[in-house]
Amino acid sequence: MRISTNTIYANGIGQLGSLQSQLAKTQMQLSTNRRLVTAADDPVAAARVLELTQSASVNEQFKINRQNANSSLGQVEGALTSATTLMQEIQRLSVYAGNGSLTPPDREAIAIDLESRMQDLLAVANTEDGVGGYLFAGHRANTQPFTQTAGGAQYNGDQGQRQLQVGSSRTMPVSETGNVIFERNMTGNGDFQTRAAPGNTGSGLVSPGTVTDKAALTGHNYSVTFAVTATTPPVTTYMVTDTTTNESIPRPPAVATPQPYKTGQQIAFDGMALDVKGEPANGDKFTTEPSVNQSVFTTITDLVAALRQPTIGAGGKAQLANSLTVANANLGSSLDNILSVRASFGSRMQELDYLDSAGSDRDIQYQTAMSNLQDLDMVKALSQFAQQQTSLEAAQKSFKIMSGLSLFNYIG
Repeated sequence: MRISTNTIYANGIGQLGSLQSQLAKTQMQLSTNRRLVTAADDPVAAARVLELTQSASVNEQFKINRQNANSSLGQVEGALTSATTLMQEIQRLSVYAGNGSLTPPDREAIAIDLESRMQDLLAVANTEDGVGGYLFAGHRANTQPFTQTAGGAQYNGDQGQRQLQVGSSRTMPVSETGNVIFERNMTGNGDFQTRAAPGNTGSGLVSPGTVTDKAALTGHNYSVTFAVTATTPPVTTYMVTDTTTNESIPRPPAVATPQPYKTGQQIAFDGMALDVKGEPANGDKFTTEPSVNQSVFTTITDLVAALRQPTIGAGGKAQLANSLTVANANLGSSLDNILSVRASFGSRMQELDYLDSAGSDRDIQYQTAMSNLQDLDMVKALSQFAQQQTSLEAAQKSFKIMSGLSLFNYIG
């Protein structure tokens, strides 16, 4: 069998190139500590690693989103904490204003203090987010949410909530609108509210009332009108009228008759009950109407106005006391609403902690799976590298010997 010199060189160079390529590949694997240097090393594993890398990248972005969400929620929670403190102070001043020993100058001082607290509360409602916008303006982040008016404050934002996707299947609101926090406060007891008519002259004080049968509530307006006879001793009675339908209670065909009044005795009708204490004058009237949403700024403004009204005689003092009863109920509703919103933000921040923990676990799973697919078995690779190096050296020596064989070496 004859083998040409050209064939010897071609085969030798090809073999040496192949051995050097294998050695270079193993050396690259050792330097990167990766089994997969190119997709050709294991196409299936490479495709799976790409999927896992993309999933890990998305998971990392969710982590960044959660950090941003937590920052936004923290800003809102901080503002609501300030609002809670202010509302508690306003409630304290409202209760103190009911002290019968206070003089008109004392009440004026309380009114001035309340106006100051209202300015502080407006400042909280107009809190900026630190990047040129406002926390409570909804999607109209560049618009100041509240501007003060004669009757309280006007909301200038919209109803939008800013949201962030903080998980693969969780989009979380990271803001709240100002009208939800400061304007959606139910008046009275949440179902209906009681008021004393402005023209009352007696010392009658009406309670906020309670619901005795929610199913029997009609949503109508009512009036409780008192009559006092000129006899000795005088006799006080009352009549209840549904002013929405102009029917007396009880309704026809039952015959409505005046009911004897006893201070503090419950007056019940159509699923609700209230009581009047003191001595109502002839013609004094107390009304009920369904609860509605009212701005906390309107409540404070009405309270300040009530404190500045003259309290002349028993009727004036009763009017102030009734106004304070209404204000205290509405302030309590406002504080409850702020606390409810604050609690919802606290629960969202707690959920973010859970999602962070789940995200960290998921990231570990991704990294473990990628490590199993692409990380190098160092012991095996080093052994393979040594074997390939020996093979290359042997091939180089044998090629040198083979390339040196020639008939000219034997011609002398």
